[in-house]
Amino acid sequence: MTADAAQPDHLATGVPAGAGQFVLERRRRLVAPLLPDPCGLLLDFGCGNGAQTLHFADRCERLVGVDISEEYLADFRAAAEGRGLAGRVEGLATGGGPIPLADGMADVVTSFTVLEHVPDEAAALAEMHRVLKPGGRLVLTVPNRWWVFETHGADLPLLPWNRVPLVSWWPRALHDKWARARIYRRRDIVRLVEGAGFRVVHTDRLTAPMDMLPGASLRRLARRTLFGPDRTSVPFLATEILVAAER
Repeated sequence: MTADAAQPDHLATGVPAGAGQFVLERRRRLVAPLLPDPCGLLLDFGCGNGAQTLHFADRCERLVGVDISEEYLADFRAAAEGRGLAGRVEGLATGGGPIPLADGMADVVTSFTVLEHVPDEAAALAEMHRVLKPGGRLVLTVPNRWWVFETHGADLPLLPWNRVPLVSWWPRALHDKWARARIYRRRDIVRLVEGAGFRVVHTDRLTAPMDMLPGASLRRLARRTLFGPDRTSVPFLATEILVAAER
């Protein structure tokens, strides 16, 4: 996959995880050790409602979230204020254009399952590179191609249920015709990040959080068995690929 790879016809806007979802804490556990210490400014690209962004409030002096949705940004600001963080947290609208920060301002840029939705992956990564300080850290996640379900769903003809198994395994031309977002192998996202001028220093596969599984008892069982560890070496047990890189 390259920066100019075909865009899925049904590319959809992402929906952020809600506060309290298990995936947020799982990402925090894996990402927190990758952040620099000390950490001044963390920029979260595609922050949505800020439910994930605010998990790093104890690790960085200042949090800035950028998003295209004013509705989600309002939720982010309200959540920050409710936690007494309004003076350290800012939500900025991008309008789909450049990140509204000067060059080299951020110590860290994070982006969680956002790149698969943007119109231009290369342009988005270039902006993340621009706002990072030299030596700054990029940490992002993208959906894993080898998970058994297409995590964003696919608008398949004659099939009202959009979570048909193994759509994510289809040849890319077919997947991108019906899927609502891009999907990545580990080497795909590493190639993209390196192509934007970063040096990749770490990758992980994140175990499926099972937040969408119906029934609390069933979720607990899944998390105690196959999906207990936060990371996995088995590609089809992971919903996300995590990449950490330096500018």
